[in-house]
Amino acid sequence: MSVWVHSLPLVWMALVVFAFTYVTAACIHAVVLLLAPNGWARSFQAVSPGLLSPLGTIFGLFVAFVSVQVWSDSQAASSAVMREASALRAALILAASFPKEPEANLRALVHEHITEAATREWPMMARQTATLSLTPQPLAEAVRAALALSPNTAGQQIAQREIVSALEGALEARRQRILISKSHVSFIKWACLFLQASCVFAVIAIVHSGNRAAARVTLAIVATGVAAAVLLILAHDEPFTGEIAVGPQPLLQVMPELAR
Repeated sequence: MSVWVHSLPLVWMALVVFAFTYVTAACIHAVVLLLAPNGWARSFQAVSPGLLSPLGTIFGLFVAFVSVQVWSDSQAASSAVMREASALRAALILAASFPKEPEANLRALVHEHITEAATREWPMMARQTATLSLTPQPLAEAVRAALALSPNTAGQQIAQREIVSALEGALEARRQRILISKSHVSFIKWACLFLQASCVFAVIAIVHSGNRAAARVTLAIVATGVAAAVLLILAHDEPFTGEIAVGPQPLLQVMPELAR
């Protein structure tokens, strides 16, 4: 699917999907009506209405197959962002075990990382241009700063290890969200969905070729169902793109804790 479709507001996305589906069904119906008077009427009458059942089942399986990927990617994206935010929050809490200067330095670096992620990385992930070659310098410096801490007590030693572990967890979660941002429903999957839906429209138009009103009503009902299924998949495809995309809000919730 085109990038501009994924970036549309949900209402406009729905209008595009439903309009495209209705136009496709109408075109198929028009082609069948043109062929019927030209010697195809008898052939059309021989097409069994029972063909709709297996075609509908296959279309449903296609929708389920694509939906599994979309839901999985969406949940994985949300989970990665939540893990990153939780890890950063844990690092900040543990940083309070050290004197003010190391704590303030760590807080400033985490603050910079969150700001950079929300303002720079998220737009890139929405465009699917973010790559792992982009090193998060503030977070990398935070890891180095944590390793350079000089613990004076057993409690600070434990806190240092946990801070480093939390920051490494944040780095891993960031890698996961960038990788997931590349995920999308492939062209071949969309093509197969469109082809299967077109087959269903064609059989409906053929079976009801002798009754135009029945054909139009049936096509309108089925096209509405197809459009709803496609809209649901399209709205959740590319987890970091679109109106209901996964946002940086969990990371931004950590920022008030940094403003000291």
